[in-house]
Amino acid sequence: MFGRAPKKSDNTRYYEILGVSQNASHDDLKKAYKKAAIKNHPDKGGDPEKFKELAQAYDVLSDPEKREIYDQYGEDALKEGMGGGGGGHDPFDIFSSFFGGSPFGAGGGSSRGRRQRRGEDVVHSLKVSLEDIYLGTSKKLSLSRNVLCSKCNGKGSKSGASLKCAGCQGTGMKVTIRHLGPSMIQQMQHACNECKGTGETISDKDRCTQCKGEKVVQEKKVLEVIVEKGMQSGQKISFPGEADEAPETVTGDIVFIIHQKEHPKFKRKGEDLFVEHSLSLTEALCGFQFVLTHLDGRQLLIKSNPGEVVKPDSFKAINDEGMPLYQRPFMKGKLYIHFNVDFPESLNPEQVKALEAILPSKPGASQLTDMEVDECEETTLHDVNMEEEMRRKQQAQAEAYDEDDDMPGGAQRVQCAQQ
Repeated sequence: MFGRAPKKSDNTRYYEILGVSQNASHDDLKKAYKKAAIKNHPDKGGDPEKFKELAQAYDVLSDPEKREIYDQYGEDALKEGMGGGGGGHDPFDIFSSFFGGSPFGAGGGSSRGRRQRRGEDVVHSLKVSLEDIYLGTSKKLSLSRNVLCSKCNGKGSKSGASLKCAGCQGTGMKVTIRHLGPSMIQQMQHACNECKGTGETISDKDRCTQCKGEKVVQEKKVLEVIVEKGMQSGQKISFPGEADEAPETVTGDIVFIIHQKEHPKFKRKGEDLFVEHSLSLTEALCGFQFVLTHLDGRQLLIKSNPGEVVKPDSFKAINDEGMPLYQRPFMKGKLYIHFNVDFPESLNPEQVKALEAILPSKPGASQLTDMEVDECEETTLHDVNMEEEMRRKQQAQAEAYDEDDDMPGGAQRVQCAQQ
């Protein structure tokens, strides 16, 4: 008897996972899988589930027989056994066979048990000036790191052999038990101090003469860090595979994090620059001009328009004199100038009369007759710091609430109010 044809199910998901069309060629599938698998490999911090799905999709679509079944009947048909199944293979085996060994230096192992762990990244803070970020710069930094011993190829022994550590039985870990009291114990796990967590030891006679059995040696390396124009504080500059090397470990990255030092004159906000400038009252009323030295050393002439009056706490902007945009250095933000106006502490009577003769006349409300003045009560104005004044009032208010809470009978008043 002939078996019943399977019910058609989803036959597009695998194509979507790889990001290719349903008529993609075998070369298209290979390119798509290679790019996505490297990006999502767990050893490089990728998503393990996504990596597994990519391997499953490639395993099916790269096999002409499985692909035909998938295109005709969908994913369920493969799961039911047609075409030898779909998804039963180890994704790391597929990855290794595809690349002929891990592209991350995994040594060509074809089973999951031989996968390498990834070494830690080494992070450094790189302090730079605002001028450095404005102009762009390069800094050469000398660093020390561990590299695999060239004499023993990271084996630690002349023969390349090693022995199982007797202290931890090759596990690299030891368990310590502490008695905390009657029927109470604490179990702690830590790296074996005899083999330093490697699980293996090397005999004294067989130790490599160059690394003394440590498998790694110190190396000094000079890295040139390029700070591009317009970079932001907190931005990272990475050097892949330049961190400490270790046997059977994918080497991590050296990462520099930019930290901009505070500038005495300019403040940066994104792509814009801000600068403070104080004017005398005469300059604010009658006009001003001054020279501003920019971050690249250029002298900018800043001046007011004829007859213009500058008000206190006002801003003016100059286009294209801010920070260069990252990777678009020919475009720049704005330079904002925040103007403060310094008023004189006092004026003598002659100066008052001279100003009254020049400035616009006082508003009508201030022109009072002697009789109107006599009917008013005299007041005295005092200087006050409003921030300090409001802080003092809030403190006094909080203390008043505390006193109410401490008053006897307070709970009784609340109870009466609820009845």
